[in-house]
Amino acid sequence: MRITITERHCTIPSRVTTRTETVVGGLTKYEDRATAAEVVFSDEKHTKKAEIIVHIDGAPHVVARGEGRDFRSAIDQATDRAKRMLRDQRAQRRDHQAPPLSERVSGE
Repeated sequence: MRITITERHCTIPSRVTTRTETVVGGLTKYEDRATAAEVVFSDEKHTKKAEIIVHIDGAPHVVARGEGRDFRSAIDQATDRAKRMLRDQRAQRRDHQAPPLSERVSGE
């Protein structure tokens, strides 16, 4: 998965960048069709914000936002939300499938 990190009105320490790449790269565990992820960091007054946009082939993209006192807590919150959204999207797709052929044939 291709990960793009953008900084708006702030500078991100290298350790946060490394952690972001590791944590966001782990989102492929929840959605194997994910092709790219954009992470946008911003600093507004006393709040640090992180936004993760996950692009998925054949499905709507997932946008998760997090905020906190520092960038690490913001990215952790955004990642947790992205994981939950990807799990929910996967479960919804699984529930939407047709019943197995053996059930349809025996019901006639």
